[in-house]
Amino acid sequence: MKPKTIFIIVITALLTIFLVINNDAVEFDFLFGAPVPVSKLLVIGICIFIGFVLGFLVGRPRKTVSSYDTEIEKGYAGNTENKPTLSDEDRDYIS
Repeated sequence: MKPKTIFIIVITALLTIFLVINNDAVEFDFLFGAPVPVSKLLVIGICIFIGFVLGFLVGRPRKTVSSYDTEIEKGYAGNTENKPTLSDEDRDYIS
């Protein structure tokens, strides 16, 4: 297995153990209303899930668009009429 896979398995196991240990009920205050007794497991689990989602959204690679893609769409890539030919001097230099 790759080190990254082992790291993910270890972190997941540690988080699972941490969540199972913290299953007591706590008073959770929302913005309005009376405090509600909620399990620590649920609160920590939701926070971890939100953290993973936000981390994924922020850390994912952005879509890159190159100028070559637009040339293909416009039909310039296959068009050999616009390509300049090499001069005899350039060919001598290359070979």
